[in-house]
Amino acid sequence: MKIVRVPTPLRPYTGGVKEVEVSGSTVAAVIGDLIRRYPDLRRHLYDDQGALRPFVNIFVNDSDVRSLQGEATPVDEGDRLMIIPSIAGGAPADPLPLRPVDHSALRTNQAIIIGLLLAAFVANAAWLAALVGLVMLIGTALGRPGFLWVYRVLRSARLVRPDVLKDNPEPHRFAQGFGGVVLA
Repeated sequence: MKIVRVPTPLRPYTGGVKEVEVSGSTVAAVIGDLIRRYPDLRRHLYDDQGALRPFVNIFVNDSDVRSLQGEATPVDEGDRLMIIPSIAGGAPADPLPLRPVDHSALRTNQAIIIGLLLAAFVANAAWLAALVGLVMLIGTALGRPGFLWVYRVLRSARLVRPDVLKDNPEPHRFAQGFGGVVLA
């Protein structure tokens, strides 16, 4: 007897069954028997060309079949197969191109925010913390660091230099917006 353990995300396609007794002498034959019993699993395990999807991992006992003989891996009586889907967001098929982001502007923005919030804490000035939060939210809405104007003054005085790198600006914008919401 060979047993396939079905992961929780795929159990709706097996009627909630966790483990299925199957037959077959290879991983491909065992999974084929599983799919014959539960045809709705096919589209979750295989692509349109009949290849195992890259995010589907199959283990025979404790070994990943990719490190063995793939779907040709022999399966013996008493073996236990586990289907383990990868848990990750992954990258989009066509990721957004990286854009130039001035990390010096980001660091300056962060330093000013921290400095002003420390001053607000020491002076017990809630209004200053609220003002910093408002500037952060406005900067988020405009898609740039809230205290960009201070960075520009420091850059024109040659106190800071640009550090432009190819990056995704959205996480930086999100962090500033989240910080502004927390301060609000």
